[in-house]
Amino acid sequence: MTNGNRIRTVRLGATGPEVGVQGLGCMGMSFAYGPTDEQASRATLDRALELGVTLFDTADAYGNGDNERFLSPFFKAHRDEVVIATKFALHIPPDDPTRRVIRNDPPYIRQAVEASLKRLDVDVIDLYYMHRRDVNVPLEDTVGTMADLVREGKVKHLGLSEVTAAELRTAHAVHPIAAVQSEWSLFSRDIEAQVVPAAGELGVALVPYSPLGRGFLTGSFVNADTELTADDFRRQQPRFTGDNATANAALLAPVRTVAESHGATLGQIALAWVQCQATVHGLPVVPIPGTRKPTRAAENTAATRITLTPEDLALLAPIAEKVRGPRYADMTFASAGRE
Repeated sequence: MTNGNRIRTVRLGATGPEVGVQGLGCMGMSFAYGPTDEQASRATLDRALELGVTLFDTADAYGNGDNERFLSPFFKAHRDEVVIATKFALHIPPDDPTRRVIRNDPPYIRQAVEASLKRLDVDVIDLYYMHRRDVNVPLEDTVGTMADLVREGKVKHLGLSEVTAAELRTAHAVHPIAAVQSEWSLFSRDIEAQVVPAAGELGVALVPYSPLGRGFLTGSFVNADTELTADDFRRQQPRFTGDNATANAALLAPVRTVAESHGATLGQIALAWVQCQATVHGLPVVPIPGTRKPTRAAENTAATRITLTPEDLALLAPIAEKVRGPRYADMTFASAGRE
């Protein structure tokens, strides 16, 4: 492999670490997307690192800690080469995977960080996110506690996930925020109205999750109800089931057109679109597509070398406003309802 296969690097905002311009979302390696293959997942981690991916994203909620434990050997073997991102605030009861419990209170944060450090078997977490916002806890208290973790050497940088522009400003005034993680894709563009401009102004990077629309934008499935296993999280999401799925699948036509013109896959065009938002909006953008296949990791990183034309962007621009169904069945789980 030549160095030409490695992706370029970018700094996560004004205060964050330098990382590969595309990261890897590790959730699906042990949680949410049906049956997993440990051997293939471990090979995927190795291949991603070879390709220049250095930001590896997990959370304590993924499999109730199983994902962090799974990643620990890889992180320990490559500690000086990787940037570990994990999160607190979200608990998914094992007996009811459809339920979400959100906690932002300081005692819980301290309990959560110690548990993550132990599962990951590391001395410090590189990027620690508040996974979701509990509106009943003052944000200053939450971020103040997170800032204490930085001062204590348990965490290096702070991040927020699914926050509003106002929440980002409030948090950033307490302690510098390196990155905001929110859903951003050809299908999900609501953060462009307020969150993205605020991040750009404050010198905060955007880390888009689900940049491939949870696989839907790759054309790998059309209807979650009939094509995915019963334990697949996507069967709970309105966009991917019933009539919504049929309507949304038709929206991939312009993605196919652009893909054909570049000799690329649908997924590569979806990722190239997200990557180019860094230029469009003038801020660092590091998407974290998830995969469990080494070949897909190579395909995804290759998207960083695709340059979309103005004509391509014009063809893709109308897609988001035509998408049917909300991102989640309960949108209180996301920031859009609070903007």
